[in-house]
Amino acid sequence: MTIEGKHLTIREWSEEDRPREKMLKKGATVLSDAELLAILIGSGNKAESAVELARRIMGECHNNINELARLSISSMCSRFKGIGEVKAVTIVAALELGRRRKATELVKRKKVTSSIDLFELFEIDLLDLHHEEFWIALLDGANKVMETKKLSQGGSQNTVVDVPMILKYALEKSAISIAVAHNHPSGQNHPSRDDEKVTQHIRKGCEAVGLRFIDHIIVARGKYYSFCDNGKI
Repeated sequence: MTIEGKHLTIREWSEEDRPREKMLKKGATVLSDAELLAILIGSGNKAESAVELARRIMGECHNNINELARLSISSMCSRFKGIGEVKAVTIVAALELGRRRKATELVKRKKVTSSIDLFELFEIDLLDLHHEEFWIALLDGANKVMETKKLSQGGSQNTVVDVPMILKYALEKSAISIAVAHNHPSGQNHPSRDDEKVTQHIRKGCEAVGLRFIDHIIVARGKYYSFCDNGKI
């Protein structure tokens, strides 16, 4: 904020415009994303207050928290003057806490009735990644999620899938049904030939050991592909 060309620090702002004071008086829900971010970073740079810097960061991320969450620590430091390693680590830690809270609450109450339920379940862990990961969800007889687990991690194009390991893990946990998912960092939500082959290997394996294979979901930056919905399971 400036007055007649003079840059003001947050301490010089009126109390009602300071994000910390606003939170204490009115609660966190009234703060904008930029104001919450400003509280995390604490201070700005010589040209910007913490709030102004936070607004610029959010603006460059199209005011989308998911875009901010996809930035690495090194990327934040190089792109935004005033964001050093400590501030970047603080931002990433806060976003990760939020993701874990959402994931814990979702798994506890999640009953799978459609592909969108699985997309919402897996998207939490796969949305912001720049590499591929392969995950499994174990379900009980009522189609409630028992747990989710990452099985493998690869590069930006693919990841290795061990079908016998999937079956062994599900049987050891006494699952009745399973669903699997992986992400496409490119945002392309159509399956590759390898995706098709892996899906059929899992389907046949589940049939052989008496497990129900519900679906294979491809998560692609807000979009998804369901093998079940497309008649491929």
